[in-house]
Amino acid sequence: MTRRLTVAQATITFLKNQYIERDGVEQPYFGGCFGIFGHGNVAGLGQALQENPDFRYYQCRNEQSMVHTAVAYAKVKNRLGAFVCTTSIGPGATNMITGAALATINRLPVLLLPGDIFATREPNPVLQQLESAGTQDISVNDCFKPVSKYWDRINRPEQLIYSLPEVMRVLTSQAEMGAVTLSMPQDVQTHAYDFPEALFQKKVWHIGRPRPDLDNLKKAAEWIKAAKNPVIVAGGGAIYSDACDKLHEFATKTGIPVGETFAGKGAVRYDAPYSIGGLGATGTKYAIEIANEADMVIGIGTRYSDFTTASKSIFKNPKVKFININISEFDAFKHAALPLTGDAKVTLEELMSLLENFEVDAAYRERIAGMNKAWDNEVTQIYAEGNSTEPPIDQAIVIGTLNSFMDERDVMINASGSAPGDLHKLWRATDPKNFHLEYGFSCMGYEIAAGMGAKMADPSREIYVICGDGGYLMNNHEIVTSIQEGIRFTILLLNNNGYASIGGLSESIGSERFGTMYKYRDENSGQLSGSFLPVNLAKNAESLGAIVIKATDKDSLDEALSQAKSNERTTVIYIETSLYRTVKGYNAWWEVPIAEVSASASVQKAYETYRDNKKEQRIFL
Repeated sequence: MTRRLTVAQATITFLKNQYIERDGVEQPYFGGCFGIFGHGNVAGLGQALQENPDFRYYQCRNEQSMVHTAVAYAKVKNRLGAFVCTTSIGPGATNMITGAALATINRLPVLLLPGDIFATREPNPVLQQLESAGTQDISVNDCFKPVSKYWDRINRPEQLIYSLPEVMRVLTSQAEMGAVTLSMPQDVQTHAYDFPEALFQKKVWHIGRPRPDLDNLKKAAEWIKAAKNPVIVAGGGAIYSDACDKLHEFATKTGIPVGETFAGKGAVRYDAPYSIGGLGATGTKYAIEIANEADMVIGIGTRYSDFTTASKSIFKNPKVKFININISEFDAFKHAALPLTGDAKVTLEELMSLLENFEVDAAYRERIAGMNKAWDNEVTQIYAEGNSTEPPIDQAIVIGTLNSFMDERDVMINASGSAPGDLHKLWRATDPKNFHLEYGFSCMGYEIAAGMGAKMADPSREIYVICGDGGYLMNNHEIVTSIQEGIRFTILLLNNNGYASIGGLSESIGSERFGTMYKYRDENSGQLSGSFLPVNLAKNAESLGAIVIKATDKDSLDEALSQAKSNERTTVIYIETSLYRTVKGYNAWWEVPIAEVSASASVQKAYETYRDNKKEQRIFL
């Protein structure tokens, strides 16, 4: 049996019949398709989507942001759901490359269907074609190759029969997830072919729970029993595998403290007596202290980014060993670890049974519980007072006001600027989805698009987006889409007239915030050091269709949050915050190279500090 369809029609028909199942729960895999049409996809994929209204099409405003929306959707879905993104050829396609990189770096699935140049080559060079004197078998879509987990180009209709199953294999592979790019030449999209009917039958992709090697499990149990100061590093994989309850049971039983990466924050509740909060360069002072002393590090679903390891300087114990629980063999072997390659939930179950009645020393458990309470008291003080009572309001007070206002299942989203560091230290996470931070790529402009994706993934949750002025100016377009689709969420737009994060970093390396503030050029010095620019971001947000409320202090912010929750469409709460007052760091380092030679005394001093910190770096073999 065959069915005569165009390549585009066959693609959409196949995708809408793909399902995913884990632990007996089955659901459609794709939530629909985001897209912007041009000559490279309007007659193919555009026509196919029009004929398949049960595979919903969403009209977006920016190609990069549609991928961000899809990534946030997948993140909230615990990678058990994804979106398709289609664009025309040329700039429409290349605009998605940033989103593709973000998805792959964060191990989150998204399917990209960019249009491409004619496979026949007859009208070459077509509009927006990249010509090469060395080959005709190239287009701008080849740029997706290094940022995609799977890449293919469909030059003939029958190739689709073999490519689409591979697309799904990679999208549903827990170890290989990321962006998948299927390049679709604009002429081939419209070509008809007699496809086998079996290609369009319902297909359920089972997400299993692989067990690690038993010998390695036994060895891991012995290592843990011999440890005096073990610590757990909970990464995003602990959440994606739905292992949070099991992690709570494991930590409660053994007393091993749990520190969290950016992706893993929320894997345990902030008030659990074993929780030491954010760990790494932007971690709490107690998490850093425990990491410095640890003789056993148990990584769960973490890829050990430089922020988590403080550029490989945070694990200072000369006898430290690593055990890594990870679905990906690539990550499981990092830091010369004993690899427990498998699903986090079942691995913790089996490891717990092998540990029998093991518990850390009572004094260690008591010390960790004391640290948890002491840090919570410090957070309370910072949330109440910030660093100053002088206006404008401190970012920490904004964070604290929002954190206190939100319900336990609500979602806070952020990705860039100075907020991630403050949030990692301060945020009181109460649910695995309560803290949504994209920090694998730390992409400015992710936040607002992600707010829409998160709300689409779980409409029962209130979504709150923290976005700085820099990120807002780079990508605010999906406010319009949220209005169009009735997808309501709240944006806290913090304006401090510059790039606060990079400004602070610039200051730390002796460069005195050069080029990081939004100021006029000074006629005398020739530098961007004049007065601040007269930009009105509140009016801009209002022009895009959002309801805008201005807040100036804690009380007015509380009132604005209450009002936003009752509004019928997306609301932007505009707040001017201090450019300089952020939460201090706690004796952990992040490596940023500093000029070895400079006429600046501040740079010379910073370089000396840099050389001292380099001495603390470790090589784990």
